[in-house]
Amino acid sequence: MSLVDVGAPVVYWFRSDMRLQDNPAWTRACAMGRPVLAVTFAPVLSTREGAWGIPGLSPSRKAWWAATVQELRRELDALGVSLLVLRGESMVALVRLFEASGAVALVCEEIAAPYEKAQLSSLRASGIVVHSVWQSTLFKAEDLPFPVTDLPGVFTRFRNEVERAKVPFRTPLPAPVNVTGCDLASDAVSFVEDFVDGVAASKFVADPRSAFQWRSGSSGASDEVLHLDEVLAGSGGGHAYLQRYLESGRVALYKATRNGLTGMAYSSKWSPWLALGAVSAPELMAALKAHEREHGTTDGSYWLWFELLWRDYFRWLHLQYGAGLYRPKGLLEAAKSDRVPRHRRSFILWTEGRTGCDLVDAGMRELACSGYLSNRMRQVVASFLIYELGCDWRAGAAWFESQLLDFDVYSNQGNWLYIAGLGTDPRGGRRFNVAKQTADHDPDGAYRALWSAGS
Repeated sequence: MSLVDVGAPVVYWFRSDMRLQDNPAWTRACAMGRPVLAVTFAPVLSTREGAWGIPGLSPSRKAWWAATVQELRRELDALGVSLLVLRGESMVALVRLFEASGAVALVCEEIAAPYEKAQLSSLRASGIVVHSVWQSTLFKAEDLPFPVTDLPGVFTRFRNEVERAKVPFRTPLPAPVNVTGCDLASDAVSFVEDFVDGVAASKFVADPRSAFQWRSGSSGASDEVLHLDEVLAGSGGGHAYLQRYLESGRVALYKATRNGLTGMAYSSKWSPWLALGAVSAPELMAALKAHEREHGTTDGSYWLWFELLWRDYFRWLHLQYGAGLYRPKGLLEAAKSDRVPRHRRSFILWTEGRTGCDLVDAGMRELACSGYLSNRMRQVVASFLIYELGCDWRAGAAWFESQLLDFDVYSNQGNWLYIAGLGTDPRGGRRFNVAKQTADHDPDGAYRALWSAGS
């Protein structure tokens, strides 16, 4: 290996923050006055949920990640910074990278989940100086009306206290412009186009039945026309889609339509960009507030804020409870007697959409074919796995991790605990009546027909 640029660099590790603007950690790295060596890792199924026999990540999740990284690489290339996509076990690869480059420090986003925290602990134990920055929430910890250790145990109390105190959301930062790149020649470096197990991210088109229609590409091209049903991956696509969504008139309708099952327009579809950090929550909030100043506050605009608050709450819960959220019994002192896992075959049938329950099976087929599922269906299929099939909730969380192109460790864990009744919610679980859900949300059978076994 050979260091091309002169001067000991700082390594920046893009984790779940695939953007340059409003990225405090990236801004900090660029302000250190050293060449920046930018790296990321192709995602793998973590070990956080245990061994459930899940083979790996879905093609949809891989392709969305790949297209997002390609967009990030284009932005970095414009600054003269190369992005290295490393293979292999991340900690071993980063230690080798430090040895080869003589880098003085690593800067990255702080992620308060056990697997991600262990990664940074391992790096520090190897002697690497690590600067991690908490940045994925709407608010700064010091602006909350309570210490994180005293986080309200119920979301409604959290929301009320935040609103009563009028806590300001973090002001989005501009992208740094004064950056010096650092190139490292190495056989251990692989570009994403060569890596994603045969998935051609540059040509990916979503399943035509999917509620999240997307294709890869850059919204920077002058001939691109972006519609709500024609979504582009990457940070450029994310900002363009956000603007089009706000201009579409759908904001005012959001609360009334958010529990839909099919089509792009029933919900905001912000989550795929938020999950990889291609667009930040403060950027979304700033755009939403600007929209409200021009068009007024509506039930729909408030409910979008409400959903972003839920996203924040799950993040603060991780800072408060950490690994406790990943125990088999969650935050409860004792596991409930009806939570004994049954035979593994029930879990397999659930993943394959062969449980015999038409609505659940339709949802599981949609997830497998598209990497996406509406919020309502995520709740229904999760409840069915836990309460009707008696399976371990952690297996379901791991399956979602493998399949969802908008997988977010905080929201995934928080929502599964919420359904299972093993988190902070005082109701002790959310068991969904499938017959009622079917009557309420698919009375004509259109969704079940769309995702039937023979379609």
